[in-house]
Amino acid sequence: MSILFENVYKRFGDKIVLDDVSFKVKPGEILFILGKSGMGKSVTLKHIIGVLAPDAGKITVDSMVVSSMQGVMRDQLDQVRQKCGMVFQHPALIDSLTIFENIAFGLRTQQYQEKMKSEVTEEMISDIVHDKLALVHLNPEILQLFPFEVSYGVQKRVSMARTLAPEPAYLLFDEPTTGLDPLSISSINELIFELSRKLKVTSIIVSHDMACALSIADQILFLDQGKILLMATPGEVMKSTIPLVQDFFKETKELLPPNWSLS
Repeated sequence: MSILFENVYKRFGDKIVLDDVSFKVKPGEILFILGKSGMGKSVTLKHIIGVLAPDAGKITVDSMVVSSMQGVMRDQLDQVRQKCGMVFQHPALIDSLTIFENIAFGLRTQQYQEKMKSEVTEEMISDIVHDKLALVHLNPEILQLFPFEVSYGVQKRVSMARTLAPEPAYLLFDEPTTGLDPLSISSINELIFELSRKLKVTSIIVSHDMACALSIADQILFLDQGKILLMATPGEVMKSTIPLVQDFFKETKELLPPNWSLS
């Protein structure tokens, strides 16, 4: 199970956002996509789930060619999306639903029922909700609360639990630590690593957080002007002489403790 981009191009008007982009994410890997704002990071995620289609090139999720599923192949595209869990910048919880109902939301869809090939009972839904809540280290006492009754950091974790509920094979994170304080950022990053390893899923994280990438990524991909500048391990990134990569690392060194080193 892997994600593969082959010579992918995407243009919006006169702006080339992805320019001959090719890379592979291996099963179980944690890939960070770094780069300045507007360089195609989030656009890359949207191509994986078929929200956007490339102007040229090929995108494959497992053995399914996502880039050819637009229009007449909606059923196949739904299958791809069932494999992918998306965690957005903001929690995007439904304010009128309790935290329990927010986490359970995807479990009551027709697509999930079809995936399970059997009736999904309320008892099963309750078990799944409690299990996923525990995975993100939250207390079940909050399940009857509404999103506005808990902190923003807790809302982020609830959003992750909701994404985990249908048991995706891939976790896609779009700036998951936006709006959080430094302690919460560290906590969420540690949780991403823990979930990726414990659930044996493949994770792709779009971020500006070089410190986190160096700490938990298996591979780091740098995008600039729509092109891949570098895709390498954290250790290789630290040795890179590419100016943009050095700039990211210089800013990061100020945030790292004096005795920090790659584990």
